[in-house]
Amino acid sequence: MGARTDAARAEVLAARQALDTDLDGLESSAREAVDIPAHFRRAPARAAGLAGGAAFLALDGPRRVFRRARRAVFGPEAPLPKSMLPDEVEAVLRTLGTDGAAVRARLEREFAGYLDKRGSFAEREIKSASAEAAAGLIRQAGRRLGSRLIDRFLS
Repeated sequence: MGARTDAARAEVLAARQALDTDLDGLESSAREAVDIPAHFRRAPARAAGLAGGAAFLALDGPRRVFRRARRAVFGPEAPLPKSMLPDEVEAVLRTLGTDGAAVRARLEREFAGYLDKRGSFAEREIKSASAEAAAGLIRQAGRRLGSRLIDRFLS
């Protein structure tokens, strides 16, 4: 029993030694990877290209190039209209006056009153909420049953 213990201890010591050498190699390669001035000295063109590519990506270059190419092929995009509201709403807004802050305050008050009359967006009837919960449970059960059937079929 002593020989087996000695052999196991020797294996553990060898594994520790291997781990130490691997850790030393990993540490030196990490230092080398972080040593940016050394990269510039070894290959200045490659390092400059890498820095330029990183700046291109960071400054949203691909999207800008795609937009310009699209504009060159299809022409400029049509400008948005001055007003995107229906004509009836525009007419009502014009009757409210020219003071933007007063118009905004009135619209907010009237909208709050409308919401009070109508009820909150989050309100639901109990029946619809329970039906949605039941449908979710049935859906989950169906997925599990289906995956089990597929597993049995394939095995």
